[in-house]
Amino acid sequence: MPLPTLLIITGLPATGKTTLARAYAERYSAVHLNSDQIRAELGLRGQYTSETKQRVYDELLARMRQALQAGRDVVIDSVLQREALREPFRRVAAECGAECRWVHLRLHDDTARQRLSHPRPDSEATYEVYEKLRDEWEDIASPHLSLQADDATLDDLLSAVREYAH
Repeated sequence: MPLPTLLIITGLPATGKTTLARAYAERYSAVHLNSDQIRAELGLRGQYTSETKQRVYDELLARMRQALQAGRDVVIDSVLQREALREPFRRVAAECGAECRWVHLRLHDDTARQRLSHPRPDSEATYEVYEKLRDEWEDIASPHLSLQADDATLDDLLSAVREYAH
């Protein structure tokens, strides 16, 4: 049986992480895990203390581990702006014997401002949150695929990610 693949789609708010992750998971029969969805399930929407953020990440990691141990491919979408947040995902993937692939979706600030000017069902982020996270962003230490999402079609993004992930 081939090793499961962990695909982590990261980037700032409004880059299209959830749209891409959901489509990829559906097309390739992977488990999709989303930090905003887990936050909502835990009743923590609007709560962004270090403790509530850690609860969300702990649950995300637990679900990821369970799916990988069951031999399932997993797609995660979350901002994960700092290396300290990314490292536990690398560790759990290694413990589960999973191939770990990172995708960084990027946007120009003007596109982000426009996208964030409208309410979005999957995220509470505003442009101010985008700016704060942009200022905190640390480069991804692992090899990764970086995609500019401003004008790319979903099919173009899916093709690029599929080619990179396999």
